[in-house]
Amino acid sequence: MELHLAILTLTLFLSTDAQFIHNYFNIDGCSDTEKESMVGSDGEEMWHADFKLKIGVNTLPDFADPMSFPGYYEMSVAAQEVCKQNLAVCIKACNNPPEELDPPETSIYPKNDVELGVENTLICHVTGFFPPPVDVSWTKNNVIMTEGVSLSQYRPRSDGTFHMFSSLKIIPEERDIYSCTVNHRALQGPQTKIWGVGGVSAVPPSVGPVLFCGVGMTLALLGLATGICYCIKGAATDNTDLAKKEKLLMQWTYK
Repeated sequence: MELHLAILTLTLFLSTDAQFIHNYFNIDGCSDTEKESMVGSDGEEMWHADFKLKIGVNTLPDFADPMSFPGYYEMSVAAQEVCKQNLAVCIKACNNPPEELDPPETSIYPKNDVELGVENTLICHVTGFFPPPVDVSWTKNNVIMTEGVSLSQYRPRSDGTFHMFSSLKIIPEERDIYSCTVNHRALQGPQTKIWGVGGVSAVPPSVGPVLFCGVGMTLALLGLATGICYCIKGAATDNTDLAKKEKLLMQWTYK
């Protein structure tokens, strides 16, 4: 069955000061298999409808001013009926046009600094795809993981595509290998990203060599700068020892 998507977007610009403009948005989306309703501000989600549990979910962080959304879930249910009707009209009016497909880009990273044996969260960020949905799965040491897995809502981007997050609670141990695999209709095949726990430092293999080389190069440059400054200062303060300073500089350079 073809998957068609209709998205109704309401955007309001609210301003209490000429220097600050806030973007408030409400998105209702539907397809043959998916439906979503969310409210946000400045690109961040504030509330969404959970149609499986049949409740509204406030997603504001704990430090934000408390807000309530009375009646929003009931309005979201009604909006879904309107969305489906509009979707059917659009499909018929446009002679069932082919969908535009944008493939996702995926990245994987830990939420907190990694310590062996300490609970952490791996985050799989999937972005730049259109249309929803995407399918995300996790493995640990080639074993499929289902416990400790969570999925965010699909969140809109300014270019019309979407992004979403999946997370996995972990207790990292040395040499553990985790993977996040993404499936989307725009991909030729599954897109997999791997994250591994190294030694005690727990630096991912793909990051470690670059990181350590970068540190080594920085230290080398700092040492070079220090040596040159020392020689220049010495030459300026004591012209009688110029030959000696040059000799020391040559010995330092080829050390």
